[in-house]
Amino acid sequence: MADSEKKNLKEKAAEEFRLMLLIFAYLAAFFVAFLTYRRLVSREFGVTSFHYGFALIEALVIAKVILIGKALGLGKKDTGRVLAMKVLRLSVIYAILVGIFSILEHAIEGLIHHKTLGESFQELLSQGKWEILGKTLVIFVAFIPFFSLWELDDLLGHKKLFDLFFRRGTHASATS
Repeated sequence: MADSEKKNLKEKAAEEFRLMLLIFAYLAAFFVAFLTYRRLVSREFGVTSFHYGFALIEALVIAKVILIGKALGLGKKDTGRVLAMKVLRLSVIYAILVGIFSILEHAIEGLIHHKTLGESFQELLSQGKWEILGKTLVIFVAFIPFFSLWELDDLLGHKKLFDLFFRRGTHASATS
C-alpha cells in the first residue's frame, strides 16, 4: 500500500471517528436528559447508574447505525426539495432504521434469556410495541435538529460548521 493511500485511509478513519464522537455526544446528551426527565416525572426511583450506562451504549450503537446508513447512502437521493423537507425525510428514514434496530435488539435480548424468536416477538407485540413506537417518535424529534445541522454542514462545506462552533475566531471570518 502506498504512503498516500495509507494517509488517505488514516484521514478517512479519523474523520469517521470524529463523526462518531459528535453523533455519540449529541445522542448521549439527549438520552441522558430524557432518562432523567422520565425518572423525575414518573418518580422512577429504580433508575440506577446502569440505566445511564445503557443510555450511553445505546447512543454509541445508534451513532454507528447512522454512520452505516450514511455509508450505504441511505436518504442520499436528492429530491430537489427545500432543506426543511430533506431534514424531515432524513429524520423519518433514520428513525425507522432505529426502530428496526430496536426490534432486533429485543429479539437478541430474548435469545440471551433463552427464549425463541417467536416468544421474543410475542412478548414484543404484547408489551414492548408501544415503548418501541414511543422511542422511535422521540428519536424522530431528536433527529430533526441533528439532521438540520448535518445538512447545513454539508451545504457550507466540509467541517466549516464544526469550525464555526468549536474553533476560536472562525465566526468572525465567516461573517465578514
